Amino acid sequence: MTVRALELLESADVVLFDKLIPADALDGCRPDAELVDVGKIGGGKQVPQEHTTALVVQHALDGRSVVRLKGGDPFVFGRGGEEAQACRAAGVPFEVVPAVTSGVAAPAYAGIPVTQRRLAPAVAFVTGHEDPAKPETQVDWPALAAFPGTLVFYMGVKQLPRISEQLIAGGRPAEQPAAIVMRGTFGDQRSLVATLGTLPQRAVEEGMRAPAITVIGDVAALGDELAWLEQARPLAGRTIAVTRARAQASALAGRLRALGATAVEAPAIRIEPLPVTVPALQEFDLVCVTSPNGAARLLESVRDARALAGPRIAAIGPGTARALRAGGIEADVVPPRSIAESLVEALREVPVTRALIARAEEARDVLPDALRERGAEVEILPLYRTVAEPLDDAARTAALDADYITFTSASSVRFFVEAVGDAALVAGCSARLASIGPVTSEALRAHGLTPHVEATQHDPDGLIAALVADAGAVAVPPQGVADPPE
Repeated sequence: MTVRALELLESADVVLFDKLIPADALDGCRPDAELVDVGKIGGGKQVPQEHTTALVVQHALDGRSVVRLKGGDPFVFGRGGEEAQACRAAGVPFEVVPAVTSGVAAPAYAGIPVTQRRLAPAVAFVTGHEDPAKPETQVDWPALAAFPGTLVFYMGVKQLPRISEQLIAGGRPAEQPAAIVMRGTFGDQRSLVATLGTLPQRAVEEGMRAPAITVIGDVAALGDELAWLEQARPLAGRTIAVTRARAQASALAGRLRALGATAVEAPAIRIEPLPVTVPALQEFDLVCVTSPNGAARLLESVRDARALAGPRIAAIGPGTARALRAGGIEADVVPPRSIAESLVEALREVPVTRALIARAEEARDVLPDALRERGAEVEILPLYRTVAEPLDDAARTAALDADYITFTSASSVRFFVEAVGDAALVAGCSARLASIGPVTSEALRAHGLTPHVEATQHDPDGLIAALVADAGAVAVPPQGVADPPE
């Protein structure tokens, strides 16, 4: 997305968006903005184009700032021109924000340049799905067959046999390289390189379906040589549900998408800050911080990092240490494993008379009990509580349909099971359950669930590493061959 598109989304009163818009593309919208899904899926629920155009005009005439958000470029097979004409006819001022059309973006993500010196001096963009209301085709097949360059077809999956037949009949060599790129630029992108003559059958055999771009020309063969996305992204083809709190879910989901995954955000928990009165920290010789959320909340409560200058600072693991470091505090004690037992071991040789434990309202008492057994006076400072975050039906369904469901705390397990309604539904789904560490794994088992993946390093880095390792050992689930949505 362009910077200008993001600016307009931030200020819009109404956003009308298509099915091909990733959910996180709407993250920059105002909380009070009205978001309207006007997408179309072939064979499914339809929003008539006339209704969409009328909504754009009516909202604008009502004095609202409207963004019509489209996949790719609004003026390339996007019907943006028709909507702009309707605005002009109604006296509604408008702005067009060009973007990267899928006919260029999808091939590029598959390693196919649509032009290349010595191979393709020109490129033609063609719709593979003409307006059915037209009395006759406007596509000049003999001219396309003779075109001296690359042909890029949009929305032509179901028309591949006809496209191939017409081009070969017009003189295009049947053995010329051809490729199809399905869901280009998304985490589950798939591509196939074949020949013009074999592509229709190969596409059926490989389950290729819309949305897809077809490339015909010598440059298509470069897809085997220059492909980068599917090889460089170890989680390509996987759908991974993230159940942690929304504030942290987006960051983890973004990292998963960067590795090729389709990330489903299903935050089952929410972090609720508690009123905090921080005692005089100079009276303690040890301050223990037991989570990144606790670190952020403590720093926010003391307001000045110098308040932590007196006592030793212990962080429960590397992730919490990083959160402290972001606020200017370097922890003195950081065990390698982010569990209370590991921190107890790391503090074994550290003299402690009076300790403050900054943590969630509800937490395991392993650390305070261990310090008290050593004769230390221990005070608990509750900084936040973890509460349930309701999930809508779409989020629940998407999470249960994922290849993996990730859990980053015992509370995320408990509240996700509550949001789903029954642990048996989680146990019965095909998703592999991924845990950030042994405490979270134990919470899964307490609900009758089996953790299939457990991170050895108990932080998001460790969880991602465990997912990558497991994905490399488990075959990518077969892709269903659905009736392609054109």
